Amino acid sequence: MSNENPATERGLSTSVLVIGTGGSGLRAAIELAERGTDVLAVGKRPKRDAHTSLAAGGINAALATMDAEDSWQQHAADTLKESYLLADPRIVQTVTEGAARGIEDLERYGMPFAREDDGRISQRFFGAHKYRRTAFAGDYTGLEIQRTLVNRAAQLAVPILDTVYITRLLVADGAVFGAYGFDLNDGTRYLIHADAIILAAGGHNRIWRRTSSRRDENTGDSFRLAVEAGARLRDPELVQFHPSGIIDPPDAAGTLVSEAARGEGGILRNALGERFMAKYDPERMELSTRDRVALACYTEIKEGRGTPNGGVWLDVSHLPRETIMRRLPRVYQTLLELQMLDITKHPIEIAPTAHYSMGGVWVRPDDHGTDVAGLYAIGEASSGLHGANRLGGNSLIELLVFGRIVGQAAAAYSAGLGAQQRSHEAVAQARNEVDALLASDGEENVRTLQRAIRDTMTEHAGVVRDETGLLAGLAELDAIEKRIAHIGVHPDIAGYQDLAHAFDLKSAALAARATLEAALERRETRGCHNRSDYPDLDPALQVNLVWSPSTGVLREGIPEIPDDIAALMTEVSTEGKLVE
Repeated sequence: MSNENPATERGLSTSVLVIGTGGSGLRAAIELAERGTDVLAVGKRPKRDAHTSLAAGGINAALATMDAEDSWQQHAADTLKESYLLADPRIVQTVTEGAARGIEDLERYGMPFAREDDGRISQRFFGAHKYRRTAFAGDYTGLEIQRTLVNRAAQLAVPILDTVYITRLLVADGAVFGAYGFDLNDGTRYLIHADAIILAAGGHNRIWRRTSSRRDENTGDSFRLAVEAGARLRDPELVQFHPSGIIDPPDAAGTLVSEAARGEGGILRNALGERFMAKYDPERMELSTRDRVALACYTEIKEGRGTPNGGVWLDVSHLPRETIMRRLPRVYQTLLELQMLDITKHPIEIAPTAHYSMGGVWVRPDDHGTDVAGLYAIGEASSGLHGANRLGGNSLIELLVFGRIVGQAAAAYSAGLGAQQRSHEAVAQARNEVDALLASDGEENVRTLQRAIRDTMTEHAGVVRDETGLLAGLAELDAIEKRIAHIGVHPDIAGYQDLAHAFDLKSAALAARATLEAALERRETRGCHNRSDYPDLDPALQVNLVWSPSTGVLREGIPEIPDDIAALMTEVSTEGKLVE
């Protein structure tokens, strides 16, 4: 292959390139623009329809508008406790201490929060928070945040290309110097030179069959881009299964019913009509933590008390109709559209669904820099805040806090560069990779192989795992990877989605391998990670598992929790945790 520019290649240059146009990417881009740093944001989804827009329940900050006793220290304690001691206390402190500022930023950009009659921002209980600290806008908080950030980015004239798929980060001598990609509509190649890159392209929960992600998002792109550039992953096995994803129709399986439905008084019942949370968490019942509710639902289904479709019932029909329309408008609308189901009269059939990557790219606690100079990761692409279980509402505040911090760090890194190394070899490799896929005409179908990976992960690395299943999953993945070498890629008049799916497939395979290998190494039950062959928590595994293709899984220690925050934490019991 020649090193010459293809005729259809565009060259662009910027100080900081942001990959991903969801909440974290946009917040970082806004910070850079407000500081006068040259920035370009690219994404593979329309910016108004990024995954952030699906976050329904709310955003956490210890504002103490409803409960005066609340503090950032208590928010930190709740977050660390719920992480099952796998979160990095330094990252937790940064997010909880900076949360109020994050809310102020949103207010400054025009975010319409729900408010009390006297004008205070209203806050509600959400999952395992000690106090009411979840601010919201109906049950479409993420959509409003995304809209608010898109509007602010437009005011600042941030250039956003949201039909560009990044295929590879360009690295010379251990530092990034840009990225390569193509336009999803017409195939135009992009060679983008940049001093620094912020990776904000989401997680890997689309590699399961039932997932809250839409068809072509969260396929592990961040993981592959980072790893191929020389970065590592941390805790990829820690995936949060949201308790309530719908089952029908199949092409929308996993679409979330917001936890706000339980927060407002929804009741869970099995096929026998029993309110089963009384067995698993009699104190908190339906307001228990995500991992416990998901495990409870899974156990009821697995032990034969589920519906014929393999689900359980979530019922809000006993609530006043006015409450449902005001507090759960999106749940009402979604079920009406997808199933013609009126939730004011009928229960909703749900099952656990892969929802959130709590692990991700390994980052430093202070600035979310990676092992690669000039490369940062934020949002669901990164790791360190959530540990083995994420508090509902913490992901949205993380975007705002670290979006701001990483924007500042990337600006400073760019400004401090004396010169930038580039590599013709790296550019040629990126070009050749795309050329080779476009020329591939094998008999294997990309969509079929994507489904094969999802089936493998659902079967062997779902809510409950064991050694035999994980080894079987790795064997299946080996076979799938052999087939990936023989795919056919056929762009057509409608665009280059087929090429994008081929890269999605590569990402999914890498993310699946990291997840299976780390899940095999974590021989314990902790938070979202349930090993039926190791039902107890192992104190020796209070470590992060760091993965790369060259090293496999390595253990990394976690810093001590500061005394003042540790004093606010109550004991996490694993009693009755795994019922298999």
